[in-house]
Amino acid sequence: AASACGYVLGAELRACGVDFSFTPVLDLDWGPSTVIGDRAFHADPRVVAVLARCVMQGLLRAGMRNCGKHFPGHGFVAADSHTHLPRDARGLKTILADDAAPYGWLGTVMDAVMVAHVVYPKVDARPAGYSARWLQAVLRGRLGFGGAVFTDDLSMAAARHIEGRTVGLDEAVLAALGAGCDVALVCNQSLDGGRVLDDAIEALARAQVTGAWTPAAASEARRLALLPAHDAPDWDTLMRSPDYLRALALVP
Repeated sequence: AASACGYVLGAELRACGVDFSFTPVLDLDWGPSTVIGDRAFHADPRVVAVLARCVMQGLLRAGMRNCGKHFPGHGFVAADSHTHLPRDARGLKTILADDAAPYGWLGTVMDAVMVAHVVYPKVDARPAGYSARWLQAVLRGRLGFGGAVFTDDLSMAAARHIEGRTVGLDEAVLAALGAGCDVALVCNQSLDGGRVLDDAIEALARAQVTGAWTPAAASEARRLALLPAHDAPDWDTLMRSPDYLRALALVP
């Protein structure tokens, strides 16, 4: 059923012209987190990893890459990072043994990772998406992950605080890219002609000119690797596909 869900999700989205989905959720179901809630597969990281792998295989069958989220784990904290800055007081050893374990186990089949807007003060004072320790020392170094790294939405309240300071979107984007993210997501900011987005792009251009930020060829390659390798069938063709109909019958 999990593999069928991944295939149906990926196939339907691609038939609608959407080529990427931030799926699957790898957070553990510890209980108190309402923002993760039933998006979590299970409380046991082993079960999460098995089901997530099946979803990933289904997505790949539909020609879509996958993205595990929210590294290193958002399920333990009760606060919603859309509106507050969550803090997880556990140590690195505990997090690696539980919440982050699926990222290590799935490293060979995981194409991308989305990082949590959560502070883990025993590891770094910065939210994980702005932390070179989390992204480069732990995710890249210790866990050996080689795919693309996304921020979560930088419009969220938790993303606008770095070490006790409130930061603007331009500083948030530069901090995320500087820490090791390949893609900075800015969602729900198209009002007023998208001026907020224009300002962030201009800040990037200035940073490149002054040498404060340099685009990386490896980062560009990781982004391009997420694009579909083949065209998708249109919606009417998909609806007549025996593979799709068999998978749809297995979806709960």
